[in-house]
Amino acid sequence: MVTTTTAKSRHISFEKIPVEQYASPAAASLQAAYEIAQLIRDKQAKGERAVLGLATGSTPKRVYKELIRLHREEGLSFKNVTTFNLDEYFPMQPGAVQGYRHFMQENLFNHIDIDQANCHIPDGSIPTELVRSHGEQYETMIADAGGIDFQLLGIGRNGHIGFNEPGSHSSSVTRLITLDMATRMDAAAEFGGIANVPKKAITMGIGTIMKARKIILLAWGENKAAIVRQAVEGPVTEFVPASWLQAHGQVKFMMDDACAGELTRNKTPWLIDQVMWDRGMIKKAVTHLAVSLQKPILKLTNNDYNENGLSDLLVLYGQAYDINIEVFNWLQHTITGWPGGKPGADDTNRPERAMPVQKRVLLFSPHPDDDIISMGGTFQRLVDQGHEVHVAYQTSGNIAVADDEAFRFIRFVTDFNQQFGISNKEADAIYKKAARFLQEKAKGEKDIEELRYVKGIIRRGEALNTCRFTGVPEERIHFMNLPFYETGQVEKKPLGEEDYLLTKQLIEKIKPHQVYAAGDLADPHGTHKVCLDAILEAMKRLRSETYMKDCWLWLYKGAWAEWDIHQIEMAVPLSPDQVLKKRTGIFKHQSQKDGVVFQGSDSREFWQRAKERNKATADLYNLLGLAEYAAMEAFVKWEY
Repeated sequence: MVTTTTAKSRHISFEKIPVEQYASPAAASLQAAYEIAQLIRDKQAKGERAVLGLATGSTPKRVYKELIRLHREEGLSFKNVTTFNLDEYFPMQPGAVQGYRHFMQENLFNHIDIDQANCHIPDGSIPTELVRSHGEQYETMIADAGGIDFQLLGIGRNGHIGFNEPGSHSSSVTRLITLDMATRMDAAAEFGGIANVPKKAITMGIGTIMKARKIILLAWGENKAAIVRQAVEGPVTEFVPASWLQAHGQVKFMMDDACAGELTRNKTPWLIDQVMWDRGMIKKAVTHLAVSLQKPILKLTNNDYNENGLSDLLVLYGQAYDINIEVFNWLQHTITGWPGGKPGADDTNRPERAMPVQKRVLLFSPHPDDDIISMGGTFQRLVDQGHEVHVAYQTSGNIAVADDEAFRFIRFVTDFNQQFGISNKEADAIYKKAARFLQEKAKGEKDIEELRYVKGIIRRGEALNTCRFTGVPEERIHFMNLPFYETGQVEKKPLGEEDYLLTKQLIEKIKPHQVYAAGDLADPHGTHKVCLDAILEAMKRLRSETYMKDCWLWLYKGAWAEWDIHQIEMAVPLSPDQVLKKRTGIFKHQSQKDGVVFQGSDSREFWQRAKERNKATADLYNLLGLAEYAAMEAFVKWEY
């Protein structure tokens, strides 16, 4: 820990690696691309070659996109550039769509003027007995090129850099390594399931990476926040391979606000500098103190504040009791069994307005099951309490249906027709075409159109079943099928004007008093974030409309994370019966049970995740001294 002080404030840094924090991944990517471009130009001016170490995966894609733009629009040449990629799956054929050679060609090399003979990627197709010598040759090629000038890195959820999994030594070199299960699960989407992900990879070693003259590590999103904090603020340990970078003299981490959320500078900023003690900061500090000490808020003492860096609050309030009672009341006022507002009640201290008594509610669901998983209890209450609830399913969710599940439905149609003597040559042809495709389908191959449609129909039917179960009539169910999603692959298109227009038109049609949307930016596939961006842009365009002045936007989180307690502005308690009913609603999505295609890092089924997450929120309120409930769903009001 480094400490500097001035007469006006304290400045304490817990960060052992320089960190640059940006509002968005796009902003950080532009800066990283600028630094790479500057290095290339500086080398060009000296008549030297620039040697780049490159990474793959979703994290650096925006960097490569900007480098392509700089080449096309600003004349940045790559003729003096030599590249060495960090890693490659093993075994992996050079032309495979999941391979990193294909990735680099699609995302960078094919779009710039680099000599591809100078682009080096570990060969995942060589025999196992030659891997060791291949690694030695790779090290020799890097040395012969003069070493790496600039190394671009990402970070895995377990702290890996390259494919250097936990346990990798600081002196390790290019070698074959067995992949951690967490790493393989993160790659499952690209391979069409965990069973298809290779178990090994060839990777540059920690020692190889540390020899680079400059290193930038990029990290985005809430799901990387915890491991980034360990790497930046924790001890150097082989169990967090990225922590080895603390010993490098020219390294920095570039991250977005969401990824930086667990750093001390953001989690407990009062420990490193003076802060503005507004309501949000006070609530954050006091709830953090209570949770850290495992004490109800009303039992916090003056000593608790003084001993944990919060003496400034005592100066403002005088006594712990006065702080405690105010924060306790703030939390108490977030709890409501009336998410649409309680008719005839004084709503001064309630999270939602009492009027109008019957509200038009538009519930956006990125996938066809996020509504019931994320806010099923609240969903049911809004219907039961007489509000006009509309549900908008933003994407088809078709890629999340297993092949055998889709084939089962196709076979059902043909068997049904045969049983009842219905002649349908088209259905028979689709059945034969699907059977032939699935028999020959390569790992990760894009589905044929007919199969994608069937998968979409399956998820549509499950969503309709859920809405019938909760009591939403069919005319209030909207299947948007936003175009950005409909690629048939994990990789989606950027949001386009049609996505914005479809979202805007639906809001205009319903003129809602309440909008619910997924604010779960920890979604590892990014669909929730893209869907939220479409909603925010549409609402921004509609801001001047009179009805929008009465429209409140509430954000829920999905199956991946929950709001921090200080962020919650509406908490809807669920009884044990409501918890069971929510679980039954989730069960309507049969294609997402018992081993879904994109399980993520959590092996639990979605109903288990939802149950335990909602219980944890209720337990946290109870720990802080509030009423005990079986479960709670939490929301944040978003100012758009």
